[in-house]
Amino acid sequence: MKVILLLDVKGTGKKGDVVEVSDGYGKNFLIKKGMAKAATASNVHEVEQQKAAQAFHKAEEVKATKALAESLNGKSVTVKIKVSENGKVFGSVTSLHVAESLAQMGYDIDKKKIKMEPLKALGSCPAEIRFMEGVSAKITVVVESL
Repeated sequence: MKVILLLDVKGTGKKGDVVEVSDGYGKNFLIKKGMAKAATASNVHEVEQQKAAQAFHKAEEVKATKALAESLNGKSVTVKIKVSENGKVFGSVTSLHVAESLAQMGYDIDKKKIKMEPLKALGSCPAEIRFMEGVSAKITVVVESL
């Protein structure tokens, strides 16, 4: 019996796979528990359409992310921090501060995607924004006093 899995089933397959199982296992366990449905021609076509739509949306997301990374690559971000009279920095500049500065520039970037060491001195330092596997942008973080 051929079934289309609606959930990941250990030892059988992943969600959306069309697999051949024994009649009893398919009818009495998988279909009865809502883990699968019978693999009719219309159901198989529906699953193929859903997979094609998911692949298209994933490709569009990657394309948009690459465009964002391209626009950010090489930019300079200025972060202002409180400094004592003799030039000692109070605290440090972290990825949260950089994310806030990027938000002021119009970029909505999660602080977890910004990879950098905490900066404890005035000056500039490189940082990397990793959007996803293989898509990243390198920026320069400039720390200035208030």
